[in-house]
Amino acid sequence: MTPTTSTERSIAAAEAHSAHNYHPLPVVVASAEGAWMTDVEGKRYLDMLAGYSALNFGHGNRRLIEAAKAQLDRVTLTSRAFHHDRFAEFCTRLAEFCGMEMVLPMNTGAEAVETAVKTARKWGYRAKGVPDGRAKIVVADNNFHGRTTTIVSFSTDPEARADYGPYTPGFEIVPYGDLRALADAVDEDTVAVLIEPIQGEAGVLMPPPGYLPGVRELTRERDVLFIADEIQSGLGRTGADFACRHEDVVPDMYVLGKALGGGIVPVSAVVSSREVLGLFRPGEHGSTFGGNPLACAVALEVLAMLRTGEYQQRATELGEHLHHELGLLVGGGAVDAVRGRGLWAGVDIDPALGTGREISERLMERGVLVKDTHGSTIRLAPPLIITKEDLDWGLDQLRTVLAG
Repeated sequence: MTPTTSTERSIAAAEAHSAHNYHPLPVVVASAEGAWMTDVEGKRYLDMLAGYSALNFGHGNRRLIEAAKAQLDRVTLTSRAFHHDRFAEFCTRLAEFCGMEMVLPMNTGAEAVETAVKTARKWGYRAKGVPDGRAKIVVADNNFHGRTTTIVSFSTDPEARADYGPYTPGFEIVPYGDLRALADAVDEDTVAVLIEPIQGEAGVLMPPPGYLPGVRELTRERDVLFIADEIQSGLGRTGADFACRHEDVVPDMYVLGKALGGGIVPVSAVVSSREVLGLFRPGEHGSTFGGNPLACAVALEVLAMLRTGEYQQRATELGEHLHHELGLLVGGGAVDAVRGRGLWAGVDIDPALGTGREISERLMERGVLVKDTHGSTIRLAPPLIITKEDLDWGLDQLRTVLAG
């Protein structure tokens, strides 16, 4: 059929010339502000996904926009062949925020995870004394750490993994939340345990109580690095600086991204101790755009905003309200389960009502944008700046959709 609306024409043009590696909802966004987006037809939508937490501070945040504009007029890229005047402050402030000593900046989350893998292996060979070529990293099933060849090698998601072999060796997968299985998997060649404190793509899966402290104790006893992938869960999303902090756990290494770039530029980083990141020497790892002046300027403003604690407090207070309201839906025949922390929730819809995709499309028709995952689960992760009134309006639309 011939496209007749601006939305249909835009989608048809995109599908004609782009690889179909995503299946977006049929909405074409033209502008956005705060927690709201407007499509090419002029219809407004409440953003309840926030770019998978990349937009924690909302669309068009003025502080972040002004920081970016100011840097755009000065210098945006030098490559790491030269120093620039924003780099030292960025590394210092991020290390302080994390309670760590050193920072290795990259761009995307997957790059940061790859960097963490390389770092752990280098530490294993040079510091722990693992024989060359035998380093092992233990990961959890249902993980999502990115889509590079190495990362999908330790994925258990067939869609992410199929057709990309041969796969990178050196990883062992254990059930998420199972400390006994983790302990059995860690041996003398293990250099790291890499986990998400909350598994986002899997449906916002929470670890059982005591799991994260148990991982911390086990890795410390066995001389193994504990790597926390806080790309989605960190920087205020759960109501704390990091999801690990809810159980007073400090890993050996944080992997950060998404919200660090304020929804403006891709910024990611690995943050750890001098003992670990100090092992790198010039030429052993790098990125042309990693730690560029524009990225540093935006990330510095993100860190300044987070240091006030305002956004963590909003995520805590509004998160309690969100989970209370969602909890009321469980057991009424529409919602099977709700999980999450702060302004982050996975909602398992009764499959009899439709797939997660179908529920997302019905919400879209009512002006709310969410994203499905794994069958009948939808994820809610609104910007941390969302108002209670807007959040309640979005929940009202969900109730209406679930009521049929």
